[in-house]
Amino acid sequence: MRLPSALLLSVLCLTLSPAWGEDWPAWRGPRGDGTSMEASAATKWNGETGEGVVWKVPVPGVGHSSPIVHGQNVFVTTCLLDDQKRELLCFDTESGDLRWQKTVIDAPLEKKHKLNSFASGTPATDGSLVYVTFLENTNQDAADSDAETASGNMVVAAYDFDGNQEWLVRPGQFSSVHGYCSSPLLFESLVIVNGDHDGDSYVVALDRNTGQTVWKTPRRHKTRSYVTPLLREVNGQPHIVFSGSKQITSLNPRDGSTWWTVEGPTEQFVASMVDDADKYYMSAGFPTHHVMGIRKDGSGDVTDTHVAWHSTEAKSYVPSPVVAGNHLYVADDRGIAHCFNTETGEQVWRERMSPHFSASLVTTGSLVYFLSDEGVMTIVRSGDAFDVVSENPLGQRAFASPAISNGQIYLRGETDLFRIGNDKP
Repeated sequence: MRLPSALLLSVLCLTLSPAWGEDWPAWRGPRGDGTSMEASAATKWNGETGEGVVWKVPVPGVGHSSPIVHGQNVFVTTCLLDDQKRELLCFDTESGDLRWQKTVIDAPLEKKHKLNSFASGTPATDGSLVYVTFLENTNQDAADSDAETASGNMVVAAYDFDGNQEWLVRPGQFSSVHGYCSSPLLFESLVIVNGDHDGDSYVVALDRNTGQTVWKTPRRHKTRSYVTPLLREVNGQPHIVFSGSKQITSLNPRDGSTWWTVEGPTEQFVASMVDDADKYYMSAGFPTHHVMGIRKDGSGDVTDTHVAWHSTEAKSYVPSPVVAGNHLYVADDRGIAHCFNTETGEQVWRERMSPHFSASLVTTGSLVYFLSDEGVMTIVRSGDAFDVVSENPLGQRAFASPAISNGQIYLRGETDLFRIGNDKP
């Protein structure tokens, strides 16, 4: 396997400069897998007392989307419930000041799952524009209706770093009993968005500069899922790999054609996939729960040939896993942490941490960060033994996944945005 050029550059920079930092420009960071190459991220803080907190600022509205970071900008989406507005916000990394706040759409609130939000899609940036996506509910009487599904239009929009809207498009419809959650993926000149839903599902690629649809691939099983694809290069070819629509699949991001598929193993998926040099790793789902290791070199239907191992030991649906060393870490929705051997699929350890997990995992160095719904970040050292480094309360509930940039950890709580770390990154 050839490493993507961006990853090679990241490795080279880390080798040349131990103090080198990186942005966190999209869902799950610069590599889309929850990994950080920085060695100076905080391991001890307390949001209630202020220990380790550089700043704490209120976030208007409600949302479960993760913050992203580029330079001195932190971008996050939210929903103003009373005004029914979906917003994009920009904060200053140094001061925490709110630089600007823009309304992307103004529409009735859709039906959703109680653990979802009206602003769950994490933005993405290429350093010039910020891309966001929401559901525009077309049921004007949604708040008073008996409708059981959210239905309407997928909206994708682009803003510059001063908050000016460059374009806004509606590339397809969307319908689901659980509401909406999709995060844009950037590849070359494209913005790729997953539109798996209970209807004519699709994956769509838009031109970054205009929003015009470049390709749109239909999904065979037409079933809701909420997975952001993982972008990788294998044997010199780009792949976007993700679970959803009753299968695991790899598409060519240049034209939407299929490289390979694994049918099943369940109906609905939320967690993004991760990988190492040899395999992809998937955790899902509903109504049955699975963890799988899948070899990367397949083509066509590889259901019977490329599943290296398959476990049903973890009941993980929403949180995305992370790979650290030769271990796969999975956050079970029920608050149980799992560690699997990536080579064999053997469960190395299993420990209860909290009543519930929603946030996805991140890792830096030899440390893995588990954030519970109660806002407690449990940090464990990667290895065969269960080794807790610290437990860090935020002081409020938390459903958004963390971002790590320039030695700082950015955490979105239920009401506030935190910068955790030293004051001179």
